[in-house]
Amino acid sequence: MAGRRGKGEGSIYRRKDGRWVGQYEINGKRRYVYGRIRKEVAEKLNKAIAERDAGLFYDAEDLCLAEYLDRWLDTMRGTLAPNTVRRHEELTRIHIRPALGKAKVLNLDPLQVQSLYRSKLDEGLSAATVVKIHSTLSKSLKQAVRWRLIPVNVCDSITLPRVTRTEIDPLDIGQMHALLKAAEGKDHYALWVLLITTGLRIGEALALRWSDLDLKAQTLSVNRTVSRGVVSQPKTASSRRSIRLSKLAVSALRQQPRKAKFVFCTSNGKPLNVSNLRNRSWRTLLASAGLSPRLRLHDIRHSAATLLLSRGVPVKVVSEMLGHADVRITLSTYAHVLPDMQIGAANAMDKTLGESSTLLRPTTSD
Repeated sequence: MAGRRGKGEGSIYRRKDGRWVGQYEINGKRRYVYGRIRKEVAEKLNKAIAERDAGLFYDAEDLCLAEYLDRWLDTMRGTLAPNTVRRHEELTRIHIRPALGKAKVLNLDPLQVQSLYRSKLDEGLSAATVVKIHSTLSKSLKQAVRWRLIPVNVCDSITLPRVTRTEIDPLDIGQMHALLKAAEGKDHYALWVLLITTGLRIGEALALRWSDLDLKAQTLSVNRTVSRGVVSQPKTASSRRSIRLSKLAVSALRQQPRKAKFVFCTSNGKPLNVSNLRNRSWRTLLASAGLSPRLRLHDIRHSAATLLLSRGVPVKVVSEMLGHADVRITLSTYAHVLPDMQIGAANAMDKTLGESSTLLRPTTSD
């Protein structure tokens, strides 16, 4: 029979229900591990004490998920873009806290999380929204692991629903011409030209200042973005970029009145509100151009990228113009353009080498 454990080594005993319990202390607080047999508990206890002695202990026994999420969001402010923090806050408040807020962080298990996602799908939420909920919860628990509040991130054991990618339906050249023609002589003409010719995100365009433009050099610098009236830094380093302007864009910008420091602003000098722009100007513009009212503002960005790629502009260049963090994002998003590009590549090869090849010369019979 094993001897008694020394001071600080914990103790093991058996409860009346037959389960074995290992008890030890961290900073004067009792901690417990459990198991069906004594050997199992002894192994768990030895590991827990070793982690304690190495400073790798978890002190979240009484911390509920709702309280932890509040602390996590507070620490994220200033380290993430305001829009990102706001999105995390909305997802936790609307979806995570009501279902899992009372659960202890240390006791949260994969089945609880998986059940939450299943219930959200049953409520009618899309798979894409559930994936966003998962992203927020997983990021928060990943940080809890770094802070040594919990040993593992239970979200790593979750099976996510499959997200069906929505097929992009970009405007063709004729539709883009119709859009520009309908915008001539109207408010925000320069904005529509800029969006069509550069593929800027709407928030990036509305946050532009005159100091970001060098019309003589035909360049534009993306230094900030705006969302819900809040101007902030770009989300990623790749979003901060310089774009070469077309002559059409330069000409339109020269005609834009300079009312304030922002290029596209209201009468009080603030950036245009994207919701007002969408509801008042964009829908009217679509009707004037004879285009579908279902077209989104963001579809201009997709259309610009598709046009550039279809005209043979290298994917890397288009990716940099769009501000993608990785060229693979561009390849994945605009895969529909690649088959046509391969046809063009094959035709270019024939044009360059085909004329000199005897294989393509017509044969003559004797």
